[in-house]
Amino acid sequence: MFAIIAGQGDLPWLLAAHLMDQGQKPLIAAMEGFAPDALEVDLSFRVETLGSFLVALGDAGVTDVCFAGSVARPALDPSKIDAQTMPLVPVIMQAMQAGDDGALRAVLDIFEKTGFKLHGAHEVLPALLPNAGIATKAQPTDHHKKDAARGQVIVAAMGAADVGQSCVVARGQAQAIEAQPGTDWMLRSLLATPVEHEKTFLDEIMDVVSLGDPIPDSRLPELDPKIVPGGILYKAPKPGQDRRVDLPVIGVNTVSAAAEAGLAGIVIEAGGVMVPNLEGVIQAADLCRMFLWVREASE
Repeated sequence: MFAIIAGQGDLPWLLAAHLMDQGQKPLIAAMEGFAPDALEVDLSFRVETLGSFLVALGDAGVTDVCFAGSVARPALDPSKIDAQTMPLVPVIMQAMQAGDDGALRAVLDIFEKTGFKLHGAHEVLPALLPNAGIATKAQPTDHHKKDAARGQVIVAAMGAADVGQSCVVARGQAQAIEAQPGTDWMLRSLLATPVEHEKTFLDEIMDVVSLGDPIPDSRLPELDPKIVPGGILYKAPKPGQDRRVDLPVIGVNTVSAAAEAGLAGIVIEAGGVMVPNLEGVIQAADLCRMFLWVREASE
């Protein structure tokens, strides 16, 4: 039996639907506090009861596991650690004190040593990885191509330090780098007055423009004056990252946040960044007059 260890976002639902189409009904498991919105959860667990959860997966006949969806590091309550998890405590504590990559490797190692076969989301659904190329109406300029090469160097250096998977580059200069709060937070940091919207920026402009129309100047947010406008968002996996888990993802909300930050386009590494709703992302980028470049790392 196949199990999806599901977090939040659309990815778990897409994988479950694909497996159902293939005649497999996956077991859906989720960590407390991070259950997916669109799926009924069969098994819930806490890090403090990970040992019992692994036993429950085995008892349910699970042999194959895929991690999909976003979660954050939970706060641990030592009083809730059960007897079956106690032998794992040294490994769990070491993982919680490590960077994201170290923590994920420790979790994967626990699952594999228990006997489960691990699969990346893109291995279950290969269409999550778009083909290399530029499918949007807007195209990158020579400046953007140079910024993409610069972004690749920056993200590789960040990844070596286990910091993040994306950055913003304009005219060769790093404008922002991703850290623990994530990509959307990084993009909002470029605004002169970062605000949380009831609607996304894309939803707001769709109220006043049609596909292909220019975005009115009155709808464009004010950028921090220290930021060079017209840059790019570059996103790629960390060097040496285990691609079975935590592969970067972009979606329509990424396009919206990048447009709000005054960026000209998004560049993602071919074969290294998942796009669950590629058609929607391309349509959103066209509306925002931005490009989406799925770039080979060797370009």
